[in-house]
Amino acid sequence: MPLAIKTYLTYVAVFCLAALYGCGRQDPADVERYYTNPVFTFTDNITPYFHEGTYYFLSGHGDKITLYVTRDPTTLSEAEPHMVFDVRERTGLMHIWHPYLSNIGGKWYIHFSGDTGNTDDHQIYVLVNPADDPREGEFTMAGRVSTDPGNNWAIHSCVFEYRGELYMLWSGWESRRVFAETQCIFIARMADPWTLSSERVMISRPLLEWERQWMSPQGQRSAYPIYVNEAPWFFNSPDGKYVYIFYSASAMWTQFMTVGELSAFKGSDLLDPQSWMKKPEPVFSRNLADGVLGPGYPRILPSPDGTEHYLFYMAGSTSHPNRRTVRMQPVGFTDDGRPVLGEPVAEYTPLKKPSGL
Repeated sequence: MPLAIKTYLTYVAVFCLAALYGCGRQDPADVERYYTNPVFTFTDNITPYFHEGTYYFLSGHGDKITLYVTRDPTTLSEAEPHMVFDVRERTGLMHIWHPYLSNIGGKWYIHFSGDTGNTDDHQIYVLVNPADDPREGEFTMAGRVSTDPGNNWAIHSCVFEYRGELYMLWSGWESRRVFAETQCIFIARMADPWTLSSERVMISRPLLEWERQWMSPQGQRSAYPIYVNEAPWFFNSPDGKYVYIFYSASAMWTQFMTVGELSAFKGSDLLDPQSWMKKPEPVFSRNLADGVLGPGYPRILPSPDGTEHYLFYMAGSTSHPNRRTVRMQPVGFTDDGRPVLGEPVAEYTPLKKPSGL
């Protein structure tokens, strides 16, 4: 762990414990300024989004898409669930994975992956809602994103705007599985939120050992090798000269899932694979000393006032290795604006709430 991050977390933990438990003089105001992980114990896929001071969390559970809205992400467990779309009832699709909410041009969009019963046929679909509040109005099907002529398997879409252009990242197969399954990171430019305007470009393939773990220490494994790069997230460093893509590597059932990093110079061609540099080592991994296993599904979002950034992720624990919970912790930055994720913080470690709450 970088010294600056470790010093910060140690200071926070010591200060919090003193404030919360010291000498019986607990100040309620101090208690309200801190939180602990996990912030949500619901284990289905959860994807966060930040828009105009509010945090939106989508979950795909039982083929229904549920929305949680809060201005304080540390109290996510207290947010009221809103079922915004019954995918199976409305479309016949099944196996809904990681729906992702975004606001593009004043409309709300949900990108999700689903299939008609065979998980090998996962594709990306898009819902749209023109209401000001995504809990109101109605989401309707805008269409399917055709990612390539072969309609290869595609999941975990991330749509973002950069320098006036709309792009989509996703995890998919280069071609149909023969023996091993290889999930790669692709990018393409978009004409609108459901239509690509360029061919897909592969910018990351799981070639490194820490990207290719598919058997758990307990012997849990898939029927065939699965090498994983998935859940990509675009991050434009506010003060640096790079843009970043953080992604999950290795299979999530192995406890070895970890976070990798791609970076490119700002202003470079995002569709040129040569623009992207992969770090040879993971940037956020399991922390056995503090009982955190398999962190992944990274998302970096700002604090409500925009002065800080927090990493949202899912991880298991040594006490519950197969139960992933939603967690968040502060992101540090080097002098030249590079994000420093540090390492996963132990459950129930007091952390200062994001600035602006």
